[in-house]
Amino acid sequence: MNDSLRTVLVGFIAGAVGVLVFHQLGFFISNELGFTKVQLYNSRPVPPWSVPTIVSAAFWGGLWGVVAAFLVPRLPGALAGPLGWILFAGIVVTLVNWLVVAPLKSAPIGYGFRMPGPVVVPLVYAFWGFGMWLIARLVRQVLGGR
Repeated sequence: MNDSLRTVLVGFIAGAVGVLVFHQLGFFISNELGFTKVQLYNSRPVPPWSVPTIVSAAFWGGLWGVVAAFLVPRLPGALAGPLGWILFAGIVVTLVNWLVVAPLKSAPIGYGFRMPGPVVVPLVYAFWGFGMWLIARLVRQVLGGR
Protein backbone atom coordinates (compact mmCIF):
# COMPACT_ATOMS: atom_id res chain seq x y z
CA MET A 1 0.00 0.00 0.00
CA ASN A 2 1.44 3.37 -0.94
CA ASP A 3 1.94 6.15 1.62
CA SER A 4 -0.87 8.40 0.35
CA LEU A 5 -3.50 5.66 0.49
CA ARG A 6 -2.27 4.65 3.94
CA THR A 7 -2.55 8.27 5.11
CA VAL A 8 -6.11 8.53 3.75
CA LEU A 9 -7.13 5.30 5.49
CA VAL A 10 -5.44 6.24 8.76
CA GLY A 11 -6.97 9.71 8.74
CA PHE A 12 -10.48 8.58 7.82
CA ILE A 13 -10.56 5.79 10.38
CA ALA A 14 -9.09 8.04 13.08
CA GLY A 15 -11.56 10.83 12.37
CA ALA A 16 -14.67 8.65 12.08
CA VAL A 17 -13.92 6.42 15.06
CA GLY A 18 -12.79 9.50 16.97
CA VAL A 19 -16.26 11.01 16.48
CA LEU A 20 -17.95 7.81 17.62
CA VAL A 21 -15.82 7.56 20.75
CA PHE A 22 -14.12 10.81 21.82
CA HIS A 23 -16.48 13.42 20.32
CA GLN A 24 -19.52 11.70 21.81
CA LEU A 25 -17.71 11.07 25.12
CA GLY A 26 -16.81 14.76 25.27
CA PHE A 27 -20.44 15.76 24.84
CA PHE A 28 -21.50 13.07 27.33
CA ILE A 29 -19.19 14.64 29.93
CA SER A 30 -20.49 18.10 29.06
CA ASN A 31 -24.07 16.85 29.44
CA GLU A 32 -23.28 15.20 32.78
CA LEU A 33 -21.69 18.41 34.07
CA GLY A 34 -24.86 20.26 33.06
CA PHE A 35 -23.21 22.47 30.44
CA THR A 36 -25.08 21.08 27.41
CA LYS A 37 -28.05 18.96 26.46
CA VAL A 38 -26.66 17.30 23.34
CA GLN A 39 -28.42 14.16 22.12
CA LEU A 40 -25.71 11.52 21.89
CA TYR A 41 -25.59 9.06 19.00
CA ASN A 42 -28.46 10.97 17.44
CA SER A 43 -30.32 8.94 14.81
CA ARG A 44 -32.40 11.85 13.47
CA PRO A 45 -32.18 11.82 9.65
CA VAL A 46 -30.07 14.54 8.06
CA PRO A 47 -30.93 15.93 4.60
CA PRO A 48 -30.36 15.43 1.74
CA TRP A 49 -29.97 11.62 2.02
CA SER A 50 -31.68 11.09 5.38
CA VAL A 51 -28.73 9.34 6.99
CA PRO A 52 -28.65 9.34 10.79
CA THR A 53 -26.95 12.39 12.32
CA ILE A 54 -24.26 10.24 13.97
CA VAL A 55 -23.40 8.57 10.64
CA SER A 56 -23.12 11.99 8.99
CA ALA A 57 -20.94 13.26 11.85
CA ALA A 58 -18.67 10.20 11.63
CA PHE A 59 -18.34 10.62 7.85
CA TRP A 60 -17.42 14.32 8.12
CA GLY A 61 -15.14 13.49 11.04
CA GLY A 62 -13.42 10.97 8.79
CA LEU A 63 -12.85 13.61 6.11
CA TRP A 64 -11.44 16.00 8.73
CA GLY A 65 -9.22 13.14 9.89
CA VAL A 66 -7.83 12.78 6.36
CA VAL A 67 -6.99 16.50 6.27
CA ALA A 68 -5.33 16.27 9.69
CA ALA A 69 -3.39 13.13 8.74
CA PHE A 70 -1.82 14.94 5.79
CA LEU A 71 -1.38 18.35 7.46
CA VAL A 72 -0.33 17.77 11.08
CA PRO A 73 2.82 15.66 10.43
CA ARG A 74 4.12 18.51 8.22
CA LEU A 75 3.82 21.11 10.98
CA PRO A 76 6.99 22.26 12.76
CA GLY A 77 8.24 20.91 16.08
CA ALA A 78 5.73 19.93 18.75
CA LEU A 79 2.84 20.79 16.44
CA ALA A 80 3.63 17.67 14.37
CA GLY A 81 2.35 15.41 17.15
CA PRO A 82 -0.62 15.23 19.49
CA LEU A 83 -0.65 18.99 20.08
CA GLY A 84 -1.16 19.57 16.34
CA TRP A 85 -4.11 17.16 16.22
CA ILE A 86 -5.65 18.79 19.30
CA LEU A 87 -5.23 22.34 17.98
CA PHE A 88 -6.37 21.38 14.47
CA ALA A 89 -9.66 19.94 15.75
CA GLY A 90 -10.15 22.46 18.55
CA ILE A 91 -9.46 25.56 16.47
CA VAL A 92 -9.58 24.89 12.72
CA VAL A 93 -12.55 22.50 12.68
CA THR A 94 -14.43 24.64 15.22
CA LEU A 95 -13.92 27.81 13.16
CA VAL A 96 -14.97 26.14 9.91
CA ASN A 97 -18.04 24.77 11.69
CA TRP A 98 -18.95 28.20 13.05
CA LEU A 99 -18.03 30.37 10.06
CA VAL A 100 -18.82 28.11 7.08
CA VAL A 101 -21.08 25.21 8.08
CA ALA A 102 -23.50 27.21 10.25
CA PRO A 103 -24.30 29.75 7.50
CA LEU A 104 -24.66 26.91 4.96
CA LYS A 105 -27.31 25.45 7.27
CA SER A 106 -29.02 28.88 7.42
CA ALA A 107 -27.97 29.19 11.07
CA PRO A 108 -26.31 32.31 12.47
CA ILE A 109 -22.51 32.43 12.45
CA GLY A 110 -21.22 30.47 15.40
CA TYR A 111 -24.76 29.20 15.91
CA GLY A 112 -25.37 32.51 17.67
CA PHE A 113 -22.41 32.03 20.04
CA ARG A 114 -24.82 31.11 22.82
CA MET A 115 -23.06 30.07 25.98
CA PRO A 116 -21.70 27.59 26.81
CA GLY A 117 -21.14 26.65 23.14
CA PRO A 118 -18.16 28.94 22.54
CA VAL A 119 -16.37 27.23 25.45
CA VAL A 120 -17.66 23.65 25.28
CA VAL A 121 -17.45 23.06 21.51
CA PRO A 122 -13.72 23.85 21.12
CA LEU A 123 -12.94 21.73 24.20
CA VAL A 124 -14.95 18.75 22.93
CA TYR A 125 -13.41 19.11 19.47
CA ALA A 126 -9.93 19.30 21.03
CA PHE A 127 -10.71 16.10 22.94
CA TRP A 128 -11.79 14.55 19.63
CA GLY A 129 -8.46 15.73 18.13
CA PHE A 130 -6.57 13.94 20.90
CA GLY A 131 -8.64 10.84 20.19
CA MET A 132 -7.87 11.07 16.48
CA TRP A 133 -4.17 11.19 17.29
CA LEU A 134 -4.43 8.08 19.49
CA ILE A 135 -6.46 6.15 16.93
CA ALA A 136 -4.19 7.25 14.06
CA ARG A 137 -1.16 5.90 15.95
CA LEU A 138 -2.87 2.54 16.47
CA VAL A 139 -4.09 2.28 12.87
CA ARG A 140 -0.63 3.21 11.53
CA GLN A 141 0.88 0.39 13.60
CA VAL A 142 -1.67 -2.07 12.23
CA LEU A 143 -1.18 -0.93 8.62
CA GLY A 144 2.59 -0.55 8.96
CA GLY A 145 4.59 2.51 7.98
CA ARG A 146 5.27 5.65 9.96
